[in-house]
Amino acid sequence: MVLLFHKLTTVKLTKTELKDFLDSKVLQYNNPAFIESDPIQIPHQFTVKEDIEIAGFLTATIAWGNRKSIIKNAKHLMNLLDDSPFDFIMNHQETDLEKLHSFVHRTFNGDDALQFVKSLQHIYKTHNGLEAVFAKYAKGKRLQSTISQFKTTFFEIEHPTRTQKHVSDPLKNSAAKRINMFLRWMVRNDLAGVDFGIWNQVSPAQLSCPLDVHSGNVARKLGLLNRKQNDGKALLELDTALRKLDANDPVKYDFALFGLGVFEGF
Repeated sequence: MVLLFHKLTTVKLTKTELKDFLDSKVLQYNNPAFIESDPIQIPHQFTVKEDIEIAGFLTATIAWGNRKSIIKNAKHLMNLLDDSPFDFIMNHQETDLEKLHSFVHRTFNGDDALQFVKSLQHIYKTHNGLEAVFAKYAKGKRLQSTISQFKTTFFEIEHPTRTQKHVSDPLKNSAAKRINMFLRWMVRNDLAGVDFGIWNQVSPAQLSCPLDVHSGNVARKLGLLNRKQNDGKALLELDTALRKLDANDPVKYDFALFGLGVFEGF
């Protein structure tokens, strides 16, 4: 693999060589050891479907910046929800919400946390939960318009305008990295114990790679992506390339791209 890694830095690989290399990296990183240093460890603390998806959604929402900080603050947020996120969402009293005012992760503050609790309660009481909302709109080959529809549903109750920025809208050319990561967690059944695969109304074939600085830089070096910005147009380009490698499970390559960038400095 060392020789192949060196080759990658100097020679353009054929499609078959590139697929073989990336498939080997998927096997290397798509295993339980990945959980130890990744925010996905937060929803892995739970066993009930609704707890997993709520913990996953909230963790993914604050998943930007230093990963240790993300994990620390996500754990704190779960503590504020009494480590029973679904029960808290559904059955909290107004007095229970007061402690959320102290929460902060970068620009996501207590007011945002409070609104997310209220919006999630609305989603579960009125729309039968997170999976049902995404499944309702998941009609195309990709989920970008679905995510936009979800955002509209999430904020259909009264809310602070500032909180809208914490749910990306792909139809405004956002790569929606965090929500695409959340969808990967919920939809992919990797049989390896990392992604949960607890949603069966959305297909893994519809998923998009959580495009960030690491996966974007590696994708460019491998010739999978040319666009310089990590935006919605770049995501479409990367989606197209990854679907040529595996049309049924394109986002599995997130493990390869992210692992090469973060753990190997590729």
